[in-house]
Amino acid sequence: MADYEMITLAVADNIATITLNRPERLNAMPPAMADEISAALDDALDQGVRAIVMTGAGRAFCSGADLAGGGGSRDRSQGLGGDAAKASLDGHYNPMIKKIADLPVPFITAVNGPAAGVGCSAGLAGDFVLAGKSAYFLQAFVNIGLVPDGGATWMLPRLAGKARAFEMMMLGEKIPAEKAADWGLIYKVVEDDALIGEAMALAKRLADGPTLALGLMRRVATQNLERGYSDALDAEANAQREAGNSDDAKIGAIAFLKKEKARFTGK
Repeated sequence: MADYEMITLAVADNIATITLNRPERLNAMPPAMADEISAALDDALDQGVRAIVMTGAGRAFCSGADLAGGGGSRDRSQGLGGDAAKASLDGHYNPMIKKIADLPVPFITAVNGPAAGVGCSAGLAGDFVLAGKSAYFLQAFVNIGLVPDGGATWMLPRLAGKARAFEMMMLGEKIPAEKAADWGLIYKVVEDDALIGEAMALAKRLADGPTLALGLMRRVATQNLERGYSDALDAEANAQREAGNSDDAKIGAIAFLKKEKARFTGK
């Protein structure tokens, strides 16, 4: 397992937990942290995990891209420049978001405190987004003359609809956890001190599930956002063939006939 400077990775019971670990900077994410997250996702998969949880150390999930510290980069508002910002997105942040999207296992985010900028995008990238009551989501790029990134302009209209997405992006105001749940941005709001416990219980449930089928679900559902109805039906059929040939499908069928609980192996 790789050594990490800005995050931690723990693996137990088929579950990987990635913790953003710069609490003194509210887990602000320099490009190097995005690279570490990408590496940790690969590391976790190499260890055969069947679910992944990501959260933040301390009182924040992630306060956004840290271009003022870490890796010697500068804050965007202090003249980083558009070309350099694009290079950071292309080389670091976007590959991380794409890797999350392409995971073959369920991905859960446990959002504690602020999730801003690219931290908001990463937080909302979970298949299940749990947030503590003190959490909030923020796209404040408008306040410094920039546009949301990390996939936010694709994600927000699909999660909350155009009107609410534009409110969030163009007004740059905090969206508290309970409002985010009402909007359909997230799965669930829980008490702050119950957040990790709830996330791990959900991860355990998913890790005990039919991993191949769950991975196919997340892949097909995301890709079908861009497909027509007929193509979506074809994609479902192909995924069903792959899932139906798995060991877990056989285990599930036998358990169903015996009226027992299926004990999936993830294969």
